[in-house]
Amino acid sequence: MNIRITSRKFKAKDSLKDFIKDEVKSLERYFDEILDCNVILSFTHMKDSIKTAEIIVKLPGHTISVEVSTDEFEKSVSQAVEKIQKQLIKIKTKRVDKKKVASKRLKVKEINED
Repeated sequence: MNIRITSRKFKAKDSLKDFIKDEVKSLERYFDEILDCNVILSFTHMKDSIKTAEIIVKLPGHTISVEVSTDEFEKSVSQAVEKIQKQLIKIKTKRVDKKKVASKRLKVKEINED
């Protein structure tokens, strides 16, 4: 999985980059076929110090995009990763269900041929 981190209008510290990489790598537990992951960090309001993290995950046939704003980048990234985890589980469940239905149809077809 390729992880690309972009920080808009500021320079992200190495500790923040390491935290993001660890969080994003945890997504591989939920879905094996993640191709790319783009993390975009930005300030929504400089006065209020609202920090936004947008994560875009590319899968074969799907693209998941989540944007979360909080008062800290770590919180924003963690919440965005949690949302993506839920979506990955949903996509994987649908794939498994389709495979089960296809295998049942194949078994029924074989029985009918006998």
